Amino acid sequence: MPYRERPYSGEKMEQILVIDDDVDLCALISEYLEPEGFDLEIVHSGEQGLERALSGQPAMVVLDVMLPGINGFEVLRRIRAKSQVPVLMLTARGHDVDRIVGLEIGADDYLPKPFNPRELVARMRAILRRTRKGAQLVMDEVPVESIKLADVEVDLGGRVVRKNGESLFVTTAEFEILVCLLRSAGKVVTREELSETALGRRFNPLDRSIDVHVSNIRRKLGNLEDGAERIKSIRGVGYLYAHSATL
Repeated sequence: MPYRERPYSGEKMEQILVIDDDVDLCALISEYLEPEGFDLEIVHSGEQGLERALSGQPAMVVLDVMLPGINGFEVLRRIRAKSQVPVLMLTARGHDVDRIVGLEIGADDYLPKPFNPRELVARMRAILRRTRKGAQLVMDEVPVESIKLADVEVDLGGRVVRKNGESLFVTTAEFEILVCLLRSAGKVVTREELSETALGRRFNPLDRSIDVHVSNIRRKLGNLEDGAERIKSIRGVGYLYAHSATL
């Protein structure tokens, strides 16, 4: 049975869907997040979670990898086939492969178990801030900026990435990383800067999230039109979005 949020200060609450079969953990998450102003719905199976995630209601999904029936990875694959709703994955501590796979499939971020509830709130708020950026620009009716470089165009207001006019799906983190690289095209952007900009946290050398997100962007955009590498790795420093002779 879903946990429902209590009224909270009369303000509009973010609707969060939690998919996790650990009943005790879900109760702890509910107890901690409700006073933070989140409207929670918690389900314990992948099938039901997938149905609720595709309902169009949640602002964000918190998804455990280990679930009965279809696992979290399969749930994420099916979500990404139809929806761009932000997803934060919960993974077992020490299972680096799980984290990388989740990011490659399309997770916006991950958090290893066991975790501090404050860290969960921080990760969630960082993702939601990124998601709200475009909507706020439109609501404020300010001129919507776009960035265009050769065959790639980014609409900052609509948070849409296009290559040769065709829209591409990117996660919230991938969007922020790409914007940062495009704005500094031809210059090196450090992993520290990308982590703070895209993930909203300090860079941890043991965290491969930035590298996986950049790898995803490379795969989705491909090389430059002249065949040159679009995003270059600068060993030990960061990444560079390359200019080509056609720019």
